[in-house]
Amino acid sequence: MKKNILLFLILFVFLSSCHQGEQGRRKGFRDTIMVAWNDPHILAMGRINLQGPDHAVFYWPGTSLKVRFQGQKVEMLLKDQHGKNYFDIVMDNQQPILFHPDNKKHWYVLADNLPPGEHLLEFFKRTEWTQGSTDFYGFRVTGRAAVLPPPKSSGKVIEFFGNSITAGYADRDTLDDRPDSTLTDNYVTYGAITARHYNADYYCTARGGIGILISWFPMIMPEMYDRLDPEDPASKWDFSQVQPDVVVINLFQNDSWLVKMPDYPEFKHRFGETPPTERQIIDAYKDFTGKIRAVYPEARIICALGPMDAVREGSPWPGYIREAVKEMNDPSIYTLFFPYLQKDGHPKVKDHRVMADTLVHFIDRNINW
Repeated sequence: MKKNILLFLILFVFLSSCHQGEQGRRKGFRDTIMVAWNDPHILAMGRINLQGPDHAVFYWPGTSLKVRFQGQKVEMLLKDQHGKNYFDIVMDNQQPILFHPDNKKHWYVLADNLPPGEHLLEFFKRTEWTQGSTDFYGFRVTGRAAVLPPPKSSGKVIEFFGNSITAGYADRDTLDDRPDSTLTDNYVTYGAITARHYNADYYCTARGGIGILISWFPMIMPEMYDRLDPEDPASKWDFSQVQPDVVVINLFQNDSWLVKMPDYPEFKHRFGETPPTERQIIDAYKDFTGKIRAVYPEARIICALGPMDAVREGSPWPGYIREAVKEMNDPSIYTLFFPYLQKDGHPKVKDHRVMADTLVHFIDRNINW
């Protein structure tokens, strides 16, 4: 009799598990789900090359992917170009975790032993495109797995054109401005913070050292602003894909140094022996801002500067921007100057928070979006 009862219990447990498994399958759960690089369940932000044929390519700082899912483990198939890029893994809106892929194509475990229920994973590029590109092939979710519709944003879009300040160079370096890639984190920059404040899609078109008239290297922003692959002049970004509501231009910091360095190779390349006049500086700013207006005809454009020494007391550079904006006579173009840091070096995390507060206050006061 006891033996029969035991057999009955075993059969009952087996049938129950089969029934639950069948229920799970009917509800969309599987043991393993593969999410391809171009799956519509993935929310991509930034200038990511989604043209395939079998993977997407990350270049720019601040580019990101978000995916909602249920499951116990999530993995990602990646290959970094040089093994020099760093990313933030943000699970369920918790504190970011530093992630460093190598230059071999393989699966990386991003999270394991997750509790039951819905999860949100954000994969966010911290580093600049000068560290190389990263190929993304897809996600793999296992353990009672299901992929859910992408998270909803507010529908707002904000794009930043900038230099090392906007890219986030050395913002996590509390000692100095060291070029260690682990110390550069676009996630905590004023631009990314501002975008998260508005739950807006975030685009960051930036490179450390770049200017409008002159850079520390041969390329200037008017030659880079329209690229998808920033290292390929023939690779063009399709501006019709995304039309931002707000554009922030924060440039001229590098110009303010380099126009006073006649022996620097890029000075000779751009100007020969004669530095640009005030008229040429103003016209260059007007020309670049006009390019942005041409591709984003409905955007509100904020012409910003700071918080490094280009905005210190007595600097002529804010005045150049004011004059350029005045002459453009466009009521949807504004000026904003971040307060000077009163110190050498790049803004750090706490400085970026102050900048974000300044920018959010300015947008709330001036822009109805």
